[in-house]
Amino acid sequence: MSRKLDRIFDLYDDLERQRIMLSFKGDLSPDLINAILSLIEHKMEKSEPDHRVRKRVFNVAMECLQNLYHHHNRSKDNGEGVVLAEEPQGVVMIAHAETGYSVLTGNFMAKPEVESLKSHLDHVNGCDPEQLRDLYKNKLGDGRFTPSGGGGLGIIDIARKSGSKLEYGFVPLDNDNTFFSLNVNVGY
Repeated sequence: MSRKLDRIFDLYDDLERQRIMLSFKGDLSPDLINAILSLIEHKMEKSEPDHRVRKRVFNVAMECLQNLYHHHNRSKDNGEGVVLAEEPQGVVMIAHAETGYSVLTGNFMAKPEVESLKSHLDHVNGCDPEQLRDLYKNKLGDGRFTPSGGGGLGIIDIARKSGSKLEYGFVPLDNDNTFFSLNVNVGY
């Protein structure tokens, strides 16, 4: 039993060294997202003196959590064809670095959606702040909705509020699914 307890300390020590402020993995619900956001707000008030940085980190985390909840299209073959899994699952971590904060998220997604998301991320990453503002206004005004019911503004808003390029990756899991990870750096 002692080795298991030692591993808990090792995990704690590793999280401390990496300056992880918050880490969550599991099923998401609107209530849980609100609780995580409250925790982020509380932790940021205690650790970050700059109100503007706190607000930017909170807003980026909120958008990222909303994306995790609304874009969890993991598919599975039920024997009669491919259907979407019901449970929105994801991982979120917030780490404090020398240059600011990192908001890291990950979730499963259906493989056919990867190219569209990658193209959107690359387009957003290719924009300067003024182009991002124009892209946001154009998306807001076009009146079109994504298949999940949103306006497609989340990634654009995350890039605008973070002020940095979005780092991302896709890890193929099986024939139908991929794990998408996003790292958003919010600098001072």
